[in-house]
Amino acid sequence: MSSARPTPSPTPVRRLPLAGVLRLNRPSDIWFKPALSVVVAVGVPNLTLLALGRLDLALYTMAGSLCALYAHNLPYAARGRALAWVVLGMLASVAVALLTASLTSSAAVLVAVGALLAAAHKSVSDVTRIGPPGPVIFTFISSASLFAPQTLGQVPGHLALAAAAGAWAWLVGMAPGLLRPHGPERRATARALNATAAYVEASATGTRSGTGGGAHSGTGSGHERARATASAAVHAAWQSLLAAGARPEPRRALERLVVRAEVALAAPADTDPDRLRSWARDLRGTSPVPRLEPAQAAGELLGVEIEIAAGKRKLSSRLGPLLPFALRTALGCALAGYVSLALGVGRPYWALVTAASLYQANTTLTWSRGVQRVVGNVVGVLLFAAVAPLAHLGPAALVLCCLAFNFGAEALITRNYWLGSICVTPMALLITEFTGFQEPGALMADRVVDTLVGAVVGFVAAVAVTNRRAGDHIENALDAVEHAREHAARIVAAERPAPGALESARRRLAAALVELRATADAAAGEWWQRALPQERVVLAERTGHRTLAATVRGQGPHLLEDVQA
Repeated sequence: MSSARPTPSPTPVRRLPLAGVLRLNRPSDIWFKPALSVVVAVGVPNLTLLALGRLDLALYTMAGSLCALYAHNLPYAARGRALAWVVLGMLASVAVALLTASLTSSAAVLVAVGALLAAAHKSVSDVTRIGPPGPVIFTFISSASLFAPQTLGQVPGHLALAAAAGAWAWLVGMAPGLLRPHGPERRATARALNATAAYVEASATGTRSGTGGGAHSGTGSGHERARATASAAVHAAWQSLLAAGARPEPRRALERLVVRAEVALAAPADTDPDRLRSWARDLRGTSPVPRLEPAQAAGELLGVEIEIAAGKRKLSSRLGPLLPFALRTALGCALAGYVSLALGVGRPYWALVTAASLYQANTTLTWSRGVQRVVGNVVGVLLFAAVAPLAHLGPAALVLCCLAFNFGAEALITRNYWLGSICVTPMALLITEFTGFQEPGALMADRVVDTLVGAVVGFVAAVAVTNRRAGDHIENALDAVEHAREHAARIVAAERPAPGALESARRRLAAALVELRATADAAAGEWWQRALPQERVVLAERTGHRTLAATVRGQGPHLLEDVQA
């Protein structure tokens, strides 16, 4: 492997897309879980405050209640830990915000603290990979808390309300495990099987049309996308199973199914996609997990045990690449807040939150999110105008409208961000009225201005602070793939590899290939970059998948028996 790295010539600024930005996707297969969870987690505290006549305290209970939006994709053992950390992180953010609000009324200081908190939220969310809805919920709550009138003596009581609601949200998030304890792992395994079946079909189509090369060399864009999607789904299934903790027989049966998906991904020509989809269908609902012969899978499951024992990569090793995103978040949020203040808008934190919500993996995706945010917020303001008369009938109507918009936001946001924003916007406007009804026209005007300010200023900050080391990250990912490929190749060539070593090497290589594809996709949408080594990426992916197929052959023919027709 050569250590020399070429330095390609600069490339022009990449085009910003408009086509497809507002296109609707298929809804998530578990859209109803966060939607129902947030309604229960928010509804009980809010209705309790309504009964007590203290709806003005709802901001603090919302801080804990909205934690129920997180970790729905994780196994319950991992979900319990993740939700606990989410609640603690929310309490820490709110504590900083409330203490700051109680010590100063300077809007300039409040905006600066809000921007720093937003950068911290972005960094921690990215390094822990907590997933949807990401840092924006933390930033929304902490920014609103910064601008809520506060005295130092009120802070402990308000934090206690947030903690109590957070504990309730934890219970809501964990409750489904009583009925379906292996549900998240089953869904992750089903996604891997379905995605692999789609890749097998795409591979066969590419081979028949002459654009692909069977198991290894499909060059058609559809074939490549299907392979990348299937690789990511298989990797995600392994991550879910590895995070699940104890390994009773149902979970071991799921591991054997993911092994079959992994084998099919490496050798699609020898795979029956209908068999994979049949297994995936059996994993829906509460049917028993399809059982494969345990004796056939002893080697690959030993590889799972080796991977569990090896542990995870330290979080500190992922901090370096996140610095540009933290800088652009802090700069964009601060500038958005200050521009909003200069324009005389009464709630500059709305502009700050809008800027924070934009930042994605690269400039192009940030642009797309900005367009979606503006469209969704403007339509949402019009929806608020229609709903305001109903919400103003009384506090109970206000609470019920907010709950309806909570459900709608989570039900729609997986279709496209702008569609979910149509419900998020009126919900945010109604929350401001928990302390008293306000004149709708002023609220709507402030929201539209802050949305435009946050979107424009936030995107300018993203352009100014680009990820100029994205090309270096690709080089590092290429090196990781090459090291993993060479390691797997040595084990394949070994006369008597250690038990489980081949499967462990195969998963290491598969994970490196998934990381390479994600890194290349992120770098492809970044501005002000030198030309990316696309040919080297394609070559690394092809040789990597050839080696994956070789690891399958190295395990022997029994691994293919259950995926053949």
